[in-house]
Amino acid sequence: MKYGFAGDREISVKILELLISLGYRPSFLLVSENENATHTDKLIEVSQLDSSRIFTNKDLKSKDFIEKIKKNEVDYIFGIHYPFIISKELINFPKVGFLNLHPAYLPYNKGWHTPSWAIYEGTKYGATLHFMSEKLDEGDIIHQREVTILPEDTANSLYKRVLDLEYEVFKEAVPQLVSLAPNRVKQIEEGTEHKKTDLENIREISLSEEIKAGDLINKLRALTTNNSDEAAFFVVNGVRYNIQVRIIKE
Repeated sequence: MKYGFAGDREISVKILELLISLGYRPSFLLVSENENATHTDKLIEVSQLDSSRIFTNKDLKSKDFIEKIKKNEVDYIFGIHYPFIISKELINFPKVGFLNLHPAYLPYNKGWHTPSWAIYEGTKYGATLHFMSEKLDEGDIIHQREVTILPEDTANSLYKRVLDLEYEVFKEAVPQLVSLAPNRVKQIEEGTEHKKTDLENIREISLSEEIKAGDLINKLRALTTNNSDEAAFFVVNGVRYNIQVRIIKE
C-alpha cells in the first residue's frame, strides 16, 4: 500500500505513527502553514521524509504541484483533519482514492462544528472514514462507528471522545485499505450539513424570548466548545455576556 498523507492536529500524528508502525511509510506529506496549524513540525518529524517530498497548503495552488507528486504513484491520499479545499485533480490522482476521516456519523453533520450541531439538532454522532468527493463530505463510506451523546456532554467533551473514536475507526479499516479494495457504501440522501459561519446564527439568547428548558440547555451544551468566541451569549445594556456550561453527573 502506497500513500500520501495530508494532515494536522494530534489525531493526524497518531494515525501517521500507526501506519508507519505497521510498515507503511508515506510517499509524500502535505502539511499546513497556516497560523493556526498545530502539528506541522511533528508530522514532518514522524514522516522522516526529505524536503522534496514535503508540501504545504500553499503548494495546492501551484500549477506544477500535481506534476511533482505524480512522481510518487500512490494508492491513496489520507486526509486527516486537513482543513483545505482539495481540487478535483488531486482527489482523482490516487489509484484507489483520496480518503477523508470526518468527526461525524455521515450523512449527518457534514461540514463544520460537528459536535455542536449533533447536540443542538439531536442527530446521530460518530466518526466516518469515507472517499472524498467534490461535494462536501458526500463520498462513499468505508467504515464508521456511532458514539452515544451523553446528557452531560458539551460540544467540547463530545469532540474529545470522538477524536479517540476516529483513531479506532481508521485502525479498524486498515485491513480493508491494505487490500486496495475497501468497502464503498453510498450515503443515504437524508442528512445535515453546516457551513463554518452557521454557528454564529444560533449564539444569541434573547432575554425576552420564551424557550423550553431542554432546548436552552442543549443550546448551551452545543455552544460550549474550547473557544469562548463560539459561546452562547446574551446582551444587557449593550454589553455582551458569554455563557459556557459544565454539567456534573451525580
